[in-house]
Amino acid sequence: MRKIPTGTWVMVADGAEARLFHNVGSSTRVSLRQVKLLQPEDLPDDGPAGHRPPESDDQATDEATFAKQLARRLNAAALKNEYEYLVLMADPQTLGQIRPQLHKQTARRIVMEVAKTFTNSPVEDIQDALLEE
Repeated sequence: MRKIPTGTWVMVADGAEARLFHNVGSSTRVSLRQVKLLQPEDLPDDGPAGHRPPESDDQATDEATFAKQLARRLNAAALKNEYEYLVLMADPQTLGQIRPQLHKQTARRIVMEVAKTFTNSPVEDIQDALLEE
């Protein structure tokens, strides 16, 4: 079991939305409090993420763009020292889209990654998943 320090940001995301939690418990007794629900319209958008292959559809483009927006939000917060530790929980595709967009200051703060979908899960299931990792 890895420890999740008090104050850690836990970003639970998929291609369409993200939930941001803070660990208000101890490092061995995780207690998450949701502080924000993020959807594409809540984040600044400067267009699609990267080159769009001809076979991609609008949904895939939207999901990649949302992943880029999330990474930018995490990067901006890391550079302002808004958090010290970060846990990323996302489906494998979204996690793979977020990783290359992360600034080195953000990547350094990651204490755990969970490649599963938890965006619609109760907070208790998310906490249990963190303790199992």
